[in-house]
Amino acid sequence: MASIAFLGLGVMGYPMAGHLQAAGHSVTVYNRTAAKAEAWVERHGGASASTPREAATGADFVMTCVGNDDDLRMVCTGTDGAFAGMAESTILVDHTTVSAKVTRELAAIAAGGGIGYLDAPISGGQAGAENGALSVMCGGDQATFDKAAPVIDAYAKICRRLGESGAGQLTKMCNQVAIAGLVQGLSEALHFAQKAGLDGAEVVEVISQGAAGSWQMQNRYRTMLDDEFDHGFAVDWMRKDLGICLRTGDDIGASLPVTALVDQFYKDVQRMGGGRWDTSSLLKRLTRED
Repeated sequence: MASIAFLGLGVMGYPMAGHLQAAGHSVTVYNRTAAKAEAWVERHGGASASTPREAATGADFVMTCVGNDDDLRMVCTGTDGAFAGMAESTILVDHTTVSAKVTRELAAIAAGGGIGYLDAPISGGQAGAENGALSVMCGGDQATFDKAAPVIDAYAKICRRLGESGAGQLTKMCNQVAIAGLVQGLSEALHFAQKAGLDGAEVVEVISQGAAGSWQMQNRYRTMLDDEFDHGFAVDWMRKDLGICLRTGDDIGASLPVTALVDQFYKDVQRMGGGRWDTSSLLKRLTRED
């Protein structure tokens, strides 16, 4: 069993850290809002720390799951950052969805201190985190991955190395590009069914068994039909991720016209006041005048 620091207790990080503690690891948590870290300790045991550096001191592994590039730099670098508390041969595993650029930047800093670095963004939503069934896509050297994978297994359904540093983040971009199109397609299908006078649930029961079936359809159609949009990944975060995808697409020469269009649709949802609605709220944009 390992000594682990977990930095960031949002809707994903909170249950992920809990799975590590339940698996028998010794977990110390850090969260920008200290009360959340204290609540985690009360529920799961372990310990909390007042800075990333304090949490990382003495840890074999440091897991991060924060908001964006700037948040990740903040918890990793500087006098109170995790790197300052990590010893040589320890490993930082970043589960945040960030740019490949900041991943490579931080991986280089880590390497300078003899620290292993794995970019390991996740997919599966809040339910996947709570059930310990996340898809984890990793970038980094093979030896670092081999050491970290058994620890990550506490909350993973699949954990795979896709290449060197940055490959995990690039794979997560593929994931978000695919989801954007799927959710828009599902929204349009449900909207079409309603306008055609069909029972949306019956339509999904039939088409989900054929080529149209998807995780999004299976897990989100019911709440979409019930006009409930508080079941997972928020629109604000999706726009952050799609922005990364679109900028990276420009850098590497990839054409993402559907992604760019859906990103603007999510911007419409934000203007409707739905920044904290989950990503399936694209349907609200289509039905707002009904």
